[in-house]
Amino acid sequence: MTVTNEEMIVEIKSFDEKGSGKGSVWRENEKGILKKLRLTVPQTLPGEKVRVLVDKPDRRRRRVDALEILEAHKERIVAPCPHFEKCGGCVWQHWEFQGQLKAKTNHVKSAIEAQGFDPELVKDTIGMDNPWHYRNKMEFTFSPDGALGLHEQGNFRKIISLETCLIAGKEMVEAAMEVAEWVKDHQLKGYNKDLHEGLLRHLMVRQSFATGEMMLALFATEGPTGEHEKPVADLIKRIEEKFPQVKSLMWLENTDWADRTQSEKSHVLAGRDFIYDEMDGYRFRLWFDTFFQTNPTQAQKLVDLAVEMGEPKKSEKMIDLFCGVGTFSLPFASRVGKLAGIEIVESSIESAKRNATDNGLTNTYFLAKDARKGIDEVLESFGRPELLLLDPPRSGAGGKVMRRIGRSQPERIVYVSCNPDTFATDIKELAPFGYELKTVQPVDLFPHTVHVECVALMSRVKGMTNKNCLK
Repeated sequence: MTVTNEEMIVEIKSFDEKGSGKGSVWRENEKGILKKLRLTVPQTLPGEKVRVLVDKPDRRRRRVDALEILEAHKERIVAPCPHFEKCGGCVWQHWEFQGQLKAKTNHVKSAIEAQGFDPELVKDTIGMDNPWHYRNKMEFTFSPDGALGLHEQGNFRKIISLETCLIAGKEMVEAAMEVAEWVKDHQLKGYNKDLHEGLLRHLMVRQSFATGEMMLALFATEGPTGEHEKPVADLIKRIEEKFPQVKSLMWLENTDWADRTQSEKSHVLAGRDFIYDEMDGYRFRLWFDTFFQTNPTQAQKLVDLAVEMGEPKKSEKMIDLFCGVGTFSLPFASRVGKLAGIEIVESSIESAKRNATDNGLTNTYFLAKDARKGIDEVLESFGRPELLLLDPPRSGAGGKVMRRIGRSQPERIVYVSCNPDTFATDIKELAPFGYELKTVQPVDLFPHTVHVECVALMSRVKGMTNKNCLK
């Protein structure tokens, strides 16, 4: 008879890419042959021994929960959030913060060492004095019964109803809970992903920690009219009375099957369709779909580091690649002679232009184009830049873009990364063009998660060969 459940003891050896513990056990199959079973155990730490119950132990890989921690890591702590064991918003609340920072430093070191660079160039990760309530944007999801929460760890079909969230701004959580109460009072239904029916899909909350302005954006499958008029009127009344800092209350229609916060038609219920935020003394307009750093405290450190490493001068030209709405462009524009920003998302480029105008900057040029083609167009009219900054998505810039950067021969390259692995493979492409990695500074923008950002400087050295650039 086939065994369908089996208790095992496993030692956690490392983390997977999502921050869960990994270990393996050897067991005999029905034919007496030893087989390795690889186990992923959430909320465990390397070095721990845990007891688990494995369903279908004849498989090669299984994800299981720990029944008991037999030997705990010395840095294990009790997670302060009541939802931690199930909610997918955080993965490392059970780990002392300093331990998290060391792991992130080691991740960056391992990533660049794997590509042949000296890991000693990586500095210790910069953490936060208070690693709680740091997010200025959250996207909550409605379950079919109307409850508001976040996805369960490892299960995007199940929503964990929340009473609090310790990584979001406190006022944001209070506003979200008010919306949840409003849904309950009016017995509104959430969206069922399997049946593709129901009204409410997501609630986006974003708040500027600098100006205090808040946006509430409800994503629904229908407009706010007809049978929804009275509930919507009540929502407007509640928000205006209890949350005067809400300067943008939006209702966004989304009928697409894809589970994303996108909009086919927008309705402003109260206020305007954007809020104001500030970074490094510059003002930005943020719409519901605007990408902006979600940890303003640490994002300011990214800007400061980029400026410090880049050493911009008034006599220089600069290219900001993957510039978005100008988060780095504006602080650098006031320090260089000319700045060209390149970004493929047209709405972000329009925002960048508007933000530059709002801040009185007249030496910027923004181009909506693919990065590689955009560099060629800018170089033709702009000339070779002394300084280039890039802040690509998690997938990295890619070899073609990096080689194009290398051929353009800027004196200094500042790379802002949200993925150490793609960062490392990207910068290796610059070595044959005579660039030397000078320093890498990791910054923790997402405490209690596996993610880490870093800012790095590469400088062009005359006569340098590929061998000189690597370890």
